[in-house]
Amino acid sequence: MKALLLTGRSLKQGIGKEVGKVTEKYKESVAMCEIHPKDVEELGIKDGENVSITTKFGSVVVKSVSSQNIAEPGIIFIPYGPYASMLVDYDTCSTGMPTLKGIVAEVKPAPSERILDVKELVKYLGR
Repeated sequence: MKALLLTGRSLKQGIGKEVGKVTEKYKESVAMCEIHPKDVEELGIKDGENVSITTKFGSVVVKSVSSQNIAEPGIIFIPYGPYASMLVDYDTCSTGMPTLKGIVAEVKPAPSERILDVKELVKYLGR
């Protein structure tokens, strides 16, 4: 399924960050993707099932969260953090801030794929 990726702050992400970025609580707060309930249905997944998100900049596996907070089908939200960073362009075009909204993404069910923890994700980036 094609979607527009939005990234941003979330309350859970802010709380998780304060606990520590290598904790399970932080991972749970940022290794997730809010998806409109109609898109969850279209994907044929259950709430909480893993999904693979791919953009032209990278790919990552996160947990799906069916959310009425998503305004309309075709939009997904991932909180700021290392998982969202895998999907955005590192080039800031001299602004100092990457583009964090409106990125075309492909969402696919990934029930058998594992979500990497933060240390594994950072190690993967170092390759």
